[in-house]
Amino acid sequence: MPRILIIIHFLFAAALVAVAQVNTDRVVRIGQNALYFEDYMLSIQYFNQAIHAKPYLAQPYFLRAIAKLNLEDYEGAESDASKAIELNPYITDAWEVRGVARQNLGKNAEAVDDYDHALALMPRNRQLLFNKALAQVDIERYGAADSTYAEILRYYPNFDNGYLGRAQLRMAQADTLAAVSDIDKALGINPKSATGYVMRAEIAIRQGHDYESAVRDLDEAIRLQPKYVNLYINRAFLRYNLDDYFGAMADYDYALGLEPYNPTALFNRSLLLTEVNANDRALADLDRVLELDGENIQARYIRAVVRGKKGMYSEGIADIDKVIEHYPDYPGAWFMRSQFNRELKQSQRAERDYSKAMALARAIPLDGVAVPDPTADIEDVAQAEARKFNKLLTVENLAEIQEEYNNQAIRGKVQDRRLQVETSPMMELAYYSVPDELGENTYYVKEVDDINSSRMLHFRMVVVANDPIVDESIFENHRQSVANYNSYLSSHRARSVDYIGRAMDFVTLRDYENAMQDVERAIGLTPDYPLAYFLRGQIRHRMMRIGESVDNDMAEGAMSRTTLRRAALNEALADFDKAVELSPRMAPAWFDKGNIHLELGDYTSAIAAYTKALELAPEMGQAYYNRGYIYLKLGNRQAGISDLGKAGELGILPAYNLIKRMSAD
Repeated sequence: MPRILIIIHFLFAAALVAVAQVNTDRVVRIGQNALYFEDYMLSIQYFNQAIHAKPYLAQPYFLRAIAKLNLEDYEGAESDASKAIELNPYITDAWEVRGVARQNLGKNAEAVDDYDHALALMPRNRQLLFNKALAQVDIERYGAADSTYAEILRYYPNFDNGYLGRAQLRMAQADTLAAVSDIDKALGINPKSATGYVMRAEIAIRQGHDYESAVRDLDEAIRLQPKYVNLYINRAFLRYNLDDYFGAMADYDYALGLEPYNPTALFNRSLLLTEVNANDRALADLDRVLELDGENIQARYIRAVVRGKKGMYSEGIADIDKVIEHYPDYPGAWFMRSQFNRELKQSQRAERDYSKAMALARAIPLDGVAVPDPTADIEDVAQAEARKFNKLLTVENLAEIQEEYNNQAIRGKVQDRRLQVETSPMMELAYYSVPDELGENTYYVKEVDDINSSRMLHFRMVVVANDPIVDESIFENHRQSVANYNSYLSSHRARSVDYIGRAMDFVTLRDYENAMQDVERAIGLTPDYPLAYFLRGQIRHRMMRIGESVDNDMAEGAMSRTTLRRAALNEALADFDKAVELSPRMAPAWFDKGNIHLELGDYTSAIAAYTKALELAPEMGQAYYNRGYIYLKLGNRQAGISDLGKAGELGILPAYNLIKRMSAD
């Protein structure tokens, strides 16, 4: 992995306009900060500046490739990674990033070549080997993929995805017994692998329509991934085939509750509704399907059937005309139009359509034998053909194994593949807030209200319980704000509020080094300013997280990473201690104290801090959630479930997921 050293103390360059003035090392570091916090568009702007100033540096291209990969701009990621490799072929991660980009572009053979280059530098890297095996399967190099999986599992015998990947290979080779054996091994290692249960369900269906076993596995997959709509659609299909009509309908209803415009769920539900003559509801579902996709001939055919049942013959003919346009040799459509015309007293048209239907039907084999003469039951032939249009749909590739990408220096979405239990993050000062599903997510602090009332800042300050990612158009506003502060401070006596305002601009731009300098200037001018300590604690914690993600074995002296981490956490804790000493009713600072204690492993102090935060702000669901999480870790299940229930009641949705998981364990 490339070693990217986070250097804490660097002076702020006066401007980033002229190429000669760009401090590329610092610009790249700020871009990396933004990348870590998933501000991909902002990070790309910084990398653009570095590339414009020094186009011969490989690192900005490599980091910009990561940002583009996270934005699913795979072609752009491939291009930037290629440039980084051209400039420095020894950046292992650049080969990996290009391989992942190429895999997503379907260039699997080229991806294998990239992984081989990276493996020459890191021969036992698990994710490189895994991605290579997936690419080999995609291009049907089954023997090579088998060898790669054998190598992975020799080095990493407890790698559950390795067994699942090899099971996928076995399924491609039609060796279902070996595939099931590998899936069973994977689930033995990781019983919470939803993909494993889905794969096993798929095999159970293939092996002999063992729907009951498949339903049990999908039940478990849904327990682990309760918001994945396609699982409900496929389980409904299985339940229907087990004659569990109500169970199938319940699954379609729930799927559409999660995703109201899912065309597969709408179409399948319409078929079930037609079976019980709930024609109005079926018609409503089919109307929505055709609003989404007017070329869905299967839905149009079923809608014609439903319209016929409701006596809407003219409308039914309009639908069946479309079916005939696409399938002119399909006798069922001609029979239906003949029937509708007969109901409309259009005898000549009805007879013409019926004759056409009979002629087409005689040419269709029935049980392997062509219909020989007019005495054959041509209506049976038509009905057999109609069943092709009247089938429940399933969603394929539910168990697709995804490539892995995990760069320790970048948090990003790409490596966040597994569902993990995470505590509610720090509460922070910001200029922007992002409402969650249940409304605004900001908290009252008297000092924040006072500073906003004074109108001394360029932007309104808020305390947020999430990390707001602002729109690209906002960034220039804050660069201009920094320039305005620079101009003002060059000709006026400095005030602490000005330094706080500019520090907040730097935080928004992910420039934590300059933010730290400004907040320390504010503290120097006003040592009893609680917001300054709260902000400094926030900045220190962010810088610690970024530094923690970097392979920083070149740190000062012989201090271990753990020692450096604890030192940084204790510095942040001291700032939050000072903030609540100066402003004892600042509930978010108490909450952040709890988070720091939690990270330090001091659960008793963390519980005390969260409890104090709840005394001051009883509606702070995040404090209930984190305190409940600690109670569970300490084995106090009753207190933990109680706190999580209160957190869920207050809108912290992950609380319910954690309660469910704890109840199942």
